[in-house]
Amino acid sequence: MVLVWKREKFEGGSQPADEDATKNRRLEPSEIETALSGLGGWIVTENETAICRDFVFADFRQAFAFMSECALVAERLDHHPDWNNSFARVGVSLSTHAAGGITSRDVALAAEMDRAAGRFGL
Repeated sequence: MVLVWKREKFEGGSQPADEDATKNRRLEPSEIETALSGLGGWIVTENETAICRDFVFADFRQAFAFMSECALVAERLDHHPDWNNSFARVGVSLSTHAAGGITSRDVALAAEMDRAAGRFGL
């Protein structure tokens, strides 16, 4: 017996090509600065290819709940973080690899992660 797993997007179908191109356009440094001014605690890496933030929760249970919630958001947005977890800390790095840097997709996911963290008092 052969099992085949088919990945389907939560929000039906793929994006039009021009919409994908807009979402995957690498942001200019001034655009990144403006976008991050509305977010809490995100920093730009030295080479300006990613935005990063550490979230520190009360305990592992909260950290894991946060990651679980954000994983569902990432699937919905079809944009996935590079992240790690050590007890109550979740380290996140967001970058659009296809663009070689930071795009509006990274900013959108960062905003969603901030909202999720807010539900845990961060």
